[in-house]
Amino acid sequence: MILVRLTRDADAALLGAIELSAGALFRALPDLAWVADHGVTGLARHTELIAAGAAWVAVDERDAPVGFLAAERFGAELHIWEVAVAAAHQRQGHGARLLAACIDHARAGRLAAVTLTTFRDVAWNAPLYSALGFCILEDGDTGPRLSAVLRAEIAEGLPGDRRCAMRLALAP
Repeated sequence: MILVRLTRDADAALLGAIELSAGALFRALPDLAWVADHGVTGLARHTELIAAGAAWVAVDERDAPVGFLAAERFGAELHIWEVAVAAAHQRQGHGARLLAACIDHARAGRLAAVTLTTFRDVAWNAPLYSALGFCILEDGDTGPRLSAVLRAEIAEGLPGDRRCAMRLALAP
């Protein structure tokens, strides 16, 4: 049975391997296969997000992480930087459980929304988030922060025409 809990400092060193394993799914998409080897979030950044209290792991029966979600608060919004589930544990609902923990946290904090950036046309990206209630923001609706995130992703080599920002509005 998989449980979701807040990420601990001791978990941080394990998250890169999960991110690499999850990213391997991109190898099935010839034009995006390079994303699988694009690199992972550094240990220092994970430690920073863990300390801020908006990072969760899905853990197995031995309390070993098999997936994670890392987010950061910006004013009245919680921004998801990464959701990753190890390949052997994908398609079992762990990503959805991580997202639910994040959304519950944002609601408990009375935040206005949860945001993220993702691929528009990759099945386990925007279509999945749309099914969970996230809406794609058109260019004029992204605001300065999300526009800057998208520009940074494009500068890192991600295809701008395939990227989008999404927002889940939370009821007050």
